Amino acid sequence: MNEEKQPLEIQLYEKRKKIHPRNVKGFFQSLRKLSLYVLLGIYYFLPWLNYHGHQAVLFDLPERKFYIFNITFWPQDFIFLSWALIIAAFTLFFVTALAGRIWCGFACPQTVWTELFVRIEYWIEGDRNKRIKLDKAPWNITKIKTRGLKLLLWTVLALWTGLTFVGFFSPIRELTVHVSQWTLGPWETFWIFFYALATFGNAGFLREQVCMHMCPYARFQSAMFDRDTLVISYDIKRGEPRIGGKKNREEMDNPGDCIECQACVQVCPTGIDIRDGLQYECIACAACIDACDDVMLKIGKEPGLIKYTTENQMEGQKTQILRPRIVLYMVALCIFISLFAYTLYSRKDIAVDVLRDRNSFYRQIDSKTIENVYKLKIMNKGKKVQQYNVTAKGFGKKLEVIIDDKFKGRALPSGEVLNLPVKVRMSKSDVKRHIQNIELTISVVGDVDTKVTEETKYFGPRKR
Repeated sequence: MNEEKQPLEIQLYEKRKKIHPRNVKGFFQSLRKLSLYVLLGIYYFLPWLNYHGHQAVLFDLPERKFYIFNITFWPQDFIFLSWALIIAAFTLFFVTALAGRIWCGFACPQTVWTELFVRIEYWIEGDRNKRIKLDKAPWNITKIKTRGLKLLLWTVLALWTGLTFVGFFSPIRELTVHVSQWTLGPWETFWIFFYALATFGNAGFLREQVCMHMCPYARFQSAMFDRDTLVISYDIKRGEPRIGGKKNREEMDNPGDCIECQACVQVCPTGIDIRDGLQYECIACAACIDACDDVMLKIGKEPGLIKYTTENQMEGQKTQILRPRIVLYMVALCIFISLFAYTLYSRKDIAVDVLRDRNSFYRQIDSKTIENVYKLKIMNKGKKVQQYNVTAKGFGKKLEVIIDDKFKGRALPSGEVLNLPVKVRMSKSDVKRHIQNIELTISVVGDVDTKVTEETKYFGPRKR
C-alpha cells in the first residue's frame, strides 16, 4: 500500500532579515561621503539663502511665483518645467548607459538619507557586530536608552527634513516663527509631518526595501545596459576557487584570490553577494570594492578582485565608450540643453493674450472708418513696475490704436495682470478681404527690447 503523500508547504514570502552593513573606508566611500555632505548641505541650507530681498529658492504657490535666484517663473512659464524634466530624464539615461546605477549609489535621495540615518545608528549603537548583538539582546534599561536616543535623533532629523521641505514652498523664516509660536496652518502642519514620517520610515526602517521592491528604476535599468556599461563585477577567473583559511589555502595547489572573508557581503547595504553576478538589487555604491581592496592589500594581493568594469572587459575584449546609444543620448542632451538655454535667454518680462470682442465682428464708425475691439491680458513678469505702449500693423500700413483715457499711462506692478481694452481702426477703403491678419505689438515704456508681438484676425465688411 502506497504511503499517503504529505502536501508540500511553500512559503511565498520570506520574513525580512534586517541588514546591518559594516562600516568601511576607501576611495569610493570617500566620494559617497563628499556627495552626502554636498547634497544634504544644498537641501538643508539653500532655503535660508536670500537673494535681492527674497528667498533665493522659493516655490510660492499661493502667489504663483517660483523664485530661483534672479529668475522669477510664472504659471505661463510651465514650458521650462517640461524642458527641465526632459533634460533630467535624458541625463539619467545617459549616465545609466555609461556608468550603470551610479545615481542610485551616490546621489539618489533614498540612498543619501539612508546613509545619514545609518551613520547616526552607527554613532549610537556601534559597528555591525554590536548592532547585531543589540538586536538579539533582551530588552533592558541599556537597550531602551540606546534605542530611545537613536529614535529621538532620527525624529529630530526627520522633522527638520520636513520643515526644510515645506520651507521651499513657504518662506522658511516665517515658517520657523510659526513653528516656535505654534501657529502653523493646517496644510503646512500636514506636509511637515507627512514628509517627516516618509523620511523616518524610508530611511530609518525600509531602507534597502525601497530600492529592491518599490523603486521602478531597478526594474527597467537593464533596458539601458549593454556589454560596455560600467558595472561592479567580481573577477571569477581570478577569485575562483574560493578557499578560506590559511591552512586550507596552503594545502591547495592553485587557490583563487578570494579568501571567503565575507567582507563584500557584510558591507553591502542591500545584503547581496556580488560574487553571484550582477543583480538588480545592486545600487553600485562600491562599498564591496573598498572592502575587498582593503582585504587584498592586507594579504599581499593586487586590488581589483571586485571592481568597476564592463562585460566586454571581463571577457578580455575592448570596451567601446562612444557607441550609438551614448552618442544618441549626448546629441539629444545637447539639443535639449541648447533649446532650454535659448528659450530661457529669450524669455520676456511680459506675457500677452489677445482676445477678440465676441459681441460683433467689426464696428462701422462712419462711412469711411471701421474698428475691431480686442481685450489684451498683459502680465508683468518682471520685478519692476511697468507701463506699456500698444501699436498695430497690417494691410501694409500702421493702424490707429485707441485706448481709453483711464487706461493710458497705467502702471502695472510686478506679477499683476492688466485687462486692457483696445480699439483698432482703419480706413474702410483699405479692407481688401473679409478677414485679414494684423499684428499687435505691446512694448514696455523705457525698454525698447522688451516687447511682444501677437498676430490676430481683423474683420471687415464682406465684398460684393
